[in-house]
Amino acid sequence: MIADIVDAILYMIRTGCAWRYLLVDCPPSHPVYGHFKQFNERGTTERILDELGELVRHAKGRDPQSSAGVIDSQSVKGADTVGADTRGYDAGNQINGRKRFIVTDTLGLLVVVCVVAASWQDRDARQTHPA
Repeated sequence: MIADIVDAILYMIRTGCAWRYLLVDCPPSHPVYGHFKQFNERGTTERILDELGELVRHAKGRDPQSSAGVIDSQSVKGADTVGADTRGYDAGNQINGRKRFIVTDTLGLLVVVCVVAASWQDRDARQTHPA
């Protein structure tokens, strides 16, 4: 049963669909979401991702812990449902919405994701999330 729930969580993450649109052969969305929430609150998801990243880096002959990274940002328009307190204006791209920052290691593995108001500058995100 837990394997079915993990499969449903992985499907939802991979496809980006809403919880209520899980496939019919998956367990009901309410308990699946409940487990997903518990995994995240306990840090289980992050530990799994960290362990998998270390295994990939080791398989590629690299140190398990990355020593360098690349930061990238993207501003996206905020939907009408996005609250004014979580959105901002990116003057460079002329976008009113949010900005996402990602950091990847030299193999392209995701290290950090941060979503903030679009008014944030790249230097501000770097200072907020020191690697």
